[in-house]
Order: sequence, then C-alpha cells, then structure tokens
Amino acid sequence: MPEILIVDDDEGIVELLRMYLEKSEFVVRSAGDGPACLDELDRRTPDLVLLDIMLPGMDGYQVCQAVRQRHGVPIIFVTARDDEADPIVGLEFGADDYITKPFNPREVVARVKAVLRRAAQGNEGPSRAVRHPGFEIDPATRETRVNGEVVPLTPREFDIVLLISQRPRIVFSRQEILQQVWGYGSDYNDYRTVDTHIKRARQKLMEAGMDTCVIETVWGTGYRFVVKGNE
Repeated sequence: MPEILIVDDDEGIVELLRMYLEKSEFVVRSAGDGPACLDELDRRTPDLVLLDIMLPGMDGYQVCQAVRQRHGVPIIFVTARDDEADPIVGLEFGADDYITKPFNPREVVARVKAVLRRAAQGNEGPSRAVRHPGFEIDPATRETRVNGEVVPLTPREFDIVLLISQRPRIVFSRQEILQQVWGYGSDYNDYRTVDTHIKRARQKLMEAGMDTCVIETVWGTGYRFVVKGNE
C-alpha cells in the first residue's frame, strides 16, 4: 500500500488526516518537525509527503529544500489560509501541490491520489522524446536538455513543458494543464500554481540559453510552446 508521511506539529490535524488516509488504504507515518521528517525519510522513503509550512524551528520551505537535495519524493504543502507564508513560494522549492486549511479531508485524499497517479505515470517507462532545434525533453529519462545541456526542472515543471512541447503552437488553458498534469479541477489558487510552474520553467530554460523555442503566454487564455521560425 502507498505510504504517506505527514509532517505537522498539530496532533489533531495529523490524526484527522491519518483516519481518512488509512480508510483509503494508505499507510501513514508522521513527524512533528523538520529534523524528524528528514530522519524518517532517511530511514525509509515514503511515496508522498504532506508538509505543513508553519513548523517550529525549521519551516516547511527549509524542509522542502532539504528534502529535494536528497529525495525525489512528491511533496504537497499544507498551510492555513491566514498564514503569512505563501505556499506558492513552496512550489519554487520543488513542491508538487499545496492545500490550504481548513480543508475537506476527502479533498486531501483526492489530491494525494492525483499526485501519486501522475508520479506513477512519469515512471511507467520509455515513451517518445520530443525534439525541437536546440531543445529535447525525454519522458524515459525525465531529462530536459537545451543545446545538449541538462536543465534541472522539477517534476511538475517537467510535466508541463512535456505536455505543451508535444503540440507546438496549440494553446493550453490553465484548466487543461491542471487536468492533464495534476488530474483535478481548478479554482483561482490552482491557476496561480500553474502560472508559478510556467514562470519557473521558462526562466530555467532561458537561463540555459534556449533561444530557438519559447513558452508564450496567451493573455486571458493560457500558454503555448512556439518553435521560432515555425510560427
């Protein structure tokens, strides 16, 4: 059964999530702070981490950054709606998704399943690489290259770039990207998630010297991948 690590210092939240996740046949472990989370990960890597941002001492951003330096495990941030912390910042550290408190536990389970399903699809095995002048993205190796050099995209950045680069010039709405990459519907905050991942991926590709292709914003609609000279 898939194993979930909950990292939260609120025992009530931990037990609520544990109850719903175990009902959905997940194995649940928990940690109350950042160092305990890293210890648990080093002992045995779970299938997904539910990570609170407002942790004592080492906050969720720092924990996420430390996890990403040693593990590729999917991460979902959990944060209170009135926290000063912005979960969007967490996406820049490599988190896959975020959920705000108060939440419906069933939604949390649905989000967990969606992220795990997407991670599994990314590991299903070889499939056709996408190649354009000066650009290559390969689902089999999960590598993105610009002019032959690897660009370190996060898992969700990779999935978005793969999706839109497979069909150059086709405009993908934020709703379509959410459904195909995350596997669920949308609200305003979810659209911000897409925008943040696109912004970060575009920045990394440009810094790597990609000038033959570009990720364009189609205002009021979404995004498209354009190969220069083939507009």
